[in-house]
Amino acid sequence: MPDEDKKQAAHRALVDRVLTGEGRASAEQRARAFANDGLSSPLAALIGKVADAPAQVTEADLDAAKASGCTEDQLFELVICAAVGQSARLYEAGLAALAEATAEGSPDNAT
Repeated sequence: MPDEDKKQAAHRALVDRVLTGEGRASAEQRARAFANDGLSSPLAALIGKVADAPAQVTEADLDAAKASGCTEDQLFELVICAAVGQSARLYEAGLAALAEATAEGSPDNAT
């Protein structure tokens, strides 16, 4: 198996594990955190920051999410799902851009 196929297989295995593996958070919650969509506030605020501005996550964000009824284990899983979801979106966008840039007949690759 070529290295690129191994990387993509590892990526798919990671995504599958965070979305469908055992966990304290429900599969539905994990999928919503992965997609950064459909979560209720204040969990949506925390997950949005994890995906879009992780350096801005504060203790107050975590405390608010805990106060909404999530356990620390659930929050940990949801934060991981959000981070993996964002990285998956960036990875897929990068692969798409690379494929477009290297496509045969691409104006940038014309000789």
